[in-house]
Amino acid sequence: MERAQLSILIPAGNEERNIVACIESARWADEVVVVDSFSKDRTVELARPLADRVLEHEYVNSATQKNWAIPQMTHEWVMVLDADERITPALRDDIRSILEKGTACDAFRIWRKNHFLGKPVNYCGWQNDSVVRLFRRDRCRYQDREVHADIVCEGPVGRLRGRLLHYTFVSFDQYMRKFDRYTSWAAGDRARRTKRVRWHHLTLRPGWRFFRQYILKRGFLDGKAGLIICGLAAFSVFLKYAKLWERQTSNDDDR
Repeated sequence: MERAQLSILIPAGNEERNIVACIESARWADEVVVVDSFSKDRTVELARPLADRVLEHEYVNSATQKNWAIPQMTHEWVMVLDADERITPALRDDIRSILEKGTACDAFRIWRKNHFLGKPVNYCGWQNDSVVRLFRRDRCRYQDREVHADIVCEGPVGRLRGRLLHYTFVSFDQYMRKFDRYTSWAAGDRARRTKRVRWHHLTLRPGWRFFRQYILKRGFLDGKAGLIICGLAAFSVFLKYAKLWERQTSNDDDR
C-alpha cells in the first residue's frame, strides 16, 4: 500500500516568537503551509524560508480561517498545528504509522501537554485536554463558531498516543489581550442560547467553574500557577456573561 501524504496547516498571526520552532517540528511532513493573517511582525519573513507555502488571508475568527485554509492543502490528510504548539517525536511516529498502514478513521484526537508562563500544568482539567487535529481534508470542517470551535467529522474518530506540546502564554500582557478577544467572541456565541443574562450566570457559573477546576480537577496540586489558572477561568465565565449583559442592555436602550 502506498503511503498516504500529509499537509500540515499552521494558522499564524504575529507569531514571530513561535513560528520557527513550530515549523521545525513539522518539517517531516510532505507539505507545511503557513496561513498568515497579515502579521505586523516578522512572522511571514521567518516562515518563508522554512515552509513550503505561505498564504495570507484576512482573519475573521479561528474557525473561518481554518475552513478557508483546509481546501488549499494539497494532500488527503491534513494536520492543523497552532503556532504555539510543537509536534513531539512520539506523535510524529504515531502519525507516520497511520499514513503508512492506513486506517478506517477519518480523523484523530490528539492529547496536549499544556504549559502556562513556561511551566507545565498537570491538573486544572488541562490534564484531559485533547483536540481533533489530524483528519481527511474532504471529510471534516470546523463548526461555525467564533471561539472554541470543534471539528465536525463525517466518519469515525480515533485517538493517538503521542502528545502535542502547547505553550499557551509567556506573559500576562499576552494573555489579557487574547482573553479580551475570546470573551467577546464567547459572548457572541452565547447570545444564540441565552436570551437574558440572570444573576446566576454572573455568580453561580463562575463559582462552579473555579470549584470544578481547582477542587474536582485538582488544580490546587499545580500550586500558585493552578490557583491563577482556575481564577482566570472563573473570571472568563463572568466576563463572557457581563459582556453579553452589556449587549442586551444596549439593545434594550435602542428600542
